[in-house]
Amino acid sequence: MTEATTREAIEAVWRIESARLIGGLVRLVRDVGLAEDLAQETLVTALERWPETGIPDNPGAWLMATARNRAIDHLRRHRMLERKQGALEADASVGASPAPEMETLIEENVGDDLLRLVLVACHPVLSTEARVALTLRLLGGLTTEEIARAFLVAEPTIAQRIVRAKRTLAEAHVPFEVPRGEELAVRLPSALEVVYLVFNEGYSATRGDDWMRTELCDDALRLGRILAELVPGEAEVHGLVALMELQASRARARVGPSGEPILLLDQDRSRWDRLLIHRGLAALARAEALARPLGPYVLQAAIAACHARARTGEATDWPRIVALYDALVELTRSPVVELNRAVAVGMAYGPSEGLELVDALVEEPALRAYHLLPSVRGDLLMKLGRFDEARVELERAASMAQNARERELLQARARLCRRQGMA
Repeated sequence: MTEATTREAIEAVWRIESARLIGGLVRLVRDVGLAEDLAQETLVTALERWPETGIPDNPGAWLMATARNRAIDHLRRHRMLERKQGALEADASVGASPAPEMETLIEENVGDDLLRLVLVACHPVLSTEARVALTLRLLGGLTTEEIARAFLVAEPTIAQRIVRAKRTLAEAHVPFEVPRGEELAVRLPSALEVVYLVFNEGYSATRGDDWMRTELCDDALRLGRILAELVPGEAEVHGLVALMELQASRARARVGPSGEPILLLDQDRSRWDRLLIHRGLAALARAEALARPLGPYVLQAAIAACHARARTGEATDWPRIVALYDALVELTRSPVVELNRAVAVGMAYGPSEGLELVDALVEEPALRAYHLLPSVRGDLLMKLGRFDEARVELERAASMAQNARERELLQARARLCRRQGMA
């Protein structure tokens, strides 16, 4: 194996194992920043040794053992320094072996390590931007450069967010324990929100030249599946996983040969991933069995399932989708959800019905800078044959869109309206 091949293999192992490694170290050293530093030192050691010795049969175990030994050395040095300063009583056994409490920490069941790390990285004390950056760094195994590139943000900005997030967690004295019962129920939505935001940015990129960033979808799916394994009794976790599986199943059909967006009703459904659909429907069934009433992620997954089950656009059960959006609007009171419901109403009961609902949202403050409002309105006007009005709306939507591919699509539809209006 060449040095370059070995390095690629090490990086692949790191992407898989880093979250578990950092989670175990957090349990030992009780400090996110220190845990990541120790993990990075372990990675450097692997990069130095493995090209000469070869990759171990169980690379994850090797990394964990090496990182654990570094953590023990750090704790010993720290404890000895405290003794010299008179903070602790003498303990003659420390130099020879780990202190009893260290042994307890090392032997403790590691099943909660990843959940602890998720809940720390996604703690509500952090801003949404900081939670996303820290989660992708610690659980996604992404470098600062990769996170910056994914979200089209300057690398120093991402680096500062991560540093501040670690400092905030330390200053807030966030406990490094897995919360239970009500406390877990309070903290879990923050983690789900981060995973959802990462997936959405990958599925419909808000900026840049690409319509999708599939690597972000993959990272979010992996994080969601980890959460589903860690808290199997939480319906909303399974609902989010179901939603992501079902949405991701369309990825190959959403982008044309030149990277252009292909809208839902124009997609070749034979290109949808049937395995992901099967997994998504199974996750939805688990969620629905656990949830009463259905939560927002389960409801969104149920909407996605209506599309997944329809072999053609015409076969879509739009009245069922409208009913699900009714429940989602009642639950979230979100103007964006109301806009999506208007689309479904337009499909189920005609564009005039949908347009009436959209017009009621025009003065909604939360939607004033939202390019999909004029986009949806333009689409409904097109279906009604009001092409001049539709063109104005689509041109406005294009001027507001920050994603280049989406802007091109809206401009093309506006040009079509111009031609139709002149015919």
